[in-house]
Parts: sequence; C-alpha cells; structure tokens
Amino acid sequence: MKTKIHSAASGKINAIGLPILALCWVSFFWGTTWLASKEGVRYMPALQLVTIRQFLGGLLYVGYFLIKKEPWPKGKQWRTILVLAFLNFVLSNGLSTWGVKYMSSGLGAIITALFPIWIIIINFFNGHKIARMALLGILISFGGICIIFIDYIADILKPEFQFGIILMVISTFTWAFGLLQTKKKALSFNPYFSLGLQMVISSIFLFGITEASGINIPLSEIPMPSWWAIAYLVIVGSVLTFIAFIYSLQNLPTEISSIYVYINPIVAMVLGAFIFGETLTWAIAFGAVVTLTGVYMVNKSIRKIKK
Repeated sequence: MKTKIHSAASGKINAIGLPILALCWVSFFWGTTWLASKEGVRYMPALQLVTIRQFLGGLLYVGYFLIKKEPWPKGKQWRTILVLAFLNFVLSNGLSTWGVKYMSSGLGAIITALFPIWIIIINFFNGHKIARMALLGILISFGGICIIFIDYIADILKPEFQFGIILMVISTFTWAFGLLQTKKKALSFNPYFSLGLQMVISSIFLFGITEASGINIPLSEIPMPSWWAIAYLVIVGSVLTFIAFIYSLQNLPTEISSIYVYINPIVAMVLGAFIFGETLTWAIAFGAVVTLTGVYMVNKSIRKIKK
C-alpha cells in the first residue's frame, strides 16, 4: 500500500515538476509574509524588523553548514558574496522597505511587479531569448496587477511619492540583477551557504545604518506579536521559501521563476480579507483572473519547452 501511495505521489510530482512545485510554494508563502510583515511593523521600525529577520535567518543557514563542516568561501568567492549581499539584501530589501514609507502600498505593489520585466530586459541585452508565450503571459500578468491596484495608478503623479517611487524602482532593478548574478555564480559556491552569509553580512550593514540613524528601539520593548511575526518571517520566509526559490531559480528560466511577484499580492489580499477583514472588490477579482491567466500562459510555455 505504501509503495502504491509513494508511486502515485512520485508520479504527480514528476508530472508537475519539482521546480514548478517549488515556484508554487514561493508564490504562496512569500504572499503570506506580506501579512506577517504588516503585523510586525505595527510595533517596531520596518528596517529594524528587516535587520533582525536577515540576521536570524542568516545564522540558521550558516550554523547548519558549520555543523556539516562545509568549506568556507575563498578568494573571489568572497567578493561575489559581498556584491550579492549588497544587491539582494541591502539595496533590494532596504530600499523597498524604505520606499514604501513614502508611497501607498498599492503603488508599491505595482512597481514591484516590474521585477520580471527587468529580468527580460537584462536578459535581452545579454543575448538571451524568451519564448513569445512566456513574454506575453508576463505582460498580461503585469496588466492584471495594474487592474487589481487600479485606484493607486494615479499616485505615480503625486509629487510627495516621487522619492519613494525612485527607491522602489531601484530596489526592483537591483533584485533582478542580483538574482541573475546569483544564478550565474551558483556553480562556483554553495548557493545556500552563500545566501546565509549574504543575510548575515547585510544585517550587520543595515544594523550600522539603523543604529546610526537612531531609529532602533530596545529589543526589550519589542512586543510578542512582532516577535511571532519575525519568527514566521525567518522560518517560512527566509529559510524554507528561499530554499524553494533558489531551487526554482536553478531549474527554471529566470524570467519564469520571477512570476511569483504576480501571485504574492493576490495571496496577500485574499488572506487579508479573511484575517484582517479587508475588502475584496470586483476590480481585485477581475485583476486576479487576468493575472492568473498570464501565469497560466507562462506555465504553458514551460510545458512546450519541455516537450
């Protein structure tokens, strides 16, 4: 009986593909981290939360590989890790967290959805082609996100949001460029060990910035709801989901593994309606259908490539 169940499960996984299942995990659980972050920053500065999250998540990775006696990086590998720490965590996480303070969350979600498009543009200039159906699916998904947050599109013209817009655009570009570099350098050093080192290094850098600016509050004053949120962000967001994301990044075209940004807001809004009683509108429903249609087209392009 166990053999039959195992064979059936293996058959399903092989039919869907482990990279696609990993991408589904990322798409759902990074959507839930939006809600955890929202709960956490109610009681503490956002950049301090990011710093603590990255430090603890990085320690878990590094501690695991120390126990396994994994070789430490050498020479040029350290240079790569430092560059990726700066791109992926200091600039991307730091600027996006900072930028959201100067704009509406809906406009932030629209700008974040530029990330897969940056991937396409960077790959185009590097001579990499993308399947037409995947390109069309990504553009349709971006249109769906714009429909979901249609009430916030006009915010682009507000002068008080200009600084935040610049920060968010830079953060999406550095995230795209950093992930392409992560995929490119993955063979030169253990990408998961590298990820842990990047988190620790970036958290130390961010701590210096937040401490110097005087925004940090004493750890003893952080209430339990924020600590529970941090625990969820570390275990689910920084460890389990990053493992799934790097796996999908290594086994799928980069522009396709980036489509999680189109599903995250839908997950966050649906769960927000159930948990926080937030309102779901017809624009959100229609936009979600358009977005998922685009995601389906991207997934279909993967099937065609495999065949």
